[in-house]
Amino acid sequence: MSHELAPVRCSFCAKPKEDVAKVIAGPGIYICNECVDLCVDILGRDALTAEQDHTETRIQPWDSMSNDDMLALLPKIAAVGDQVEDSLRGWVTHIRGRGVTWAAIGAAMDMTRQSAWGRFSGEE
Repeated sequence: MSHELAPVRCSFCAKPKEDVAKVIAGPGIYICNECVDLCVDILGRDALTAEQDHTETRIQPWDSMSNDDMLALLPKIAAVGDQVEDSLRGWVTHIRGRGVTWAAIGAAMDMTRQSAWGRFSGEE
């Protein structure tokens, strides 16, 4: 099975790496310099009220978005999901190359050996 990797996108804003100055990779996720800057700003503001407010902070609050804005984001979110799945598949392929069993992979992912094999083996 040939599986083409999805283009790298920021996992937060879904911008492709070509549209930002820098992308930092983590295990299965990416964040662009613009989102890092925004997070630093949010954390700086939130540090002042952290003891009183333990709520989640969204970069783009749903309530402030129109239906059209939200619909426009759906394919970008799906592309980020594909990117995470591709990365996960790469991690599993690498660890299988080290001789780790499907049973161990399944246990780590809270699924059966058969489910792990079915999802990641590429065999049908």
